[in-house]
Amino acid sequence: MPIGPFTIVAIYIVCWWVVLFTVLPLGTTRERHERPTDGGQWGAPEKPDLKRKFITTTWVSALVWLLVMVLVYIGWMPLPDLAPPVP
Repeated sequence: MPIGPFTIVAIYIVCWWVVLFTVLPLGTTRERHERPTDGGQWGAPEKPDLKRKFITTTWVSALVWLLVMVLVYIGWMPLPDLAPPVP
């Protein structure tokens, strides 16, 4: 089943967002227990380290995307055919 480039990119973007929300809470602990300063939140992490998390998200989502593409191409996870019926 041929898949168009738009569908391939859309599947990667969905994989990236799912992996991002899985990676975001990893390693975020609060070390301080004093009151937050003006504009701070109680649950805000000391060092969110977003650059490392975005890089990790990108390569993990590439592996997930590759697995999804293999499953689609061998037919274990078929995509629906959304083409209108031919009269």
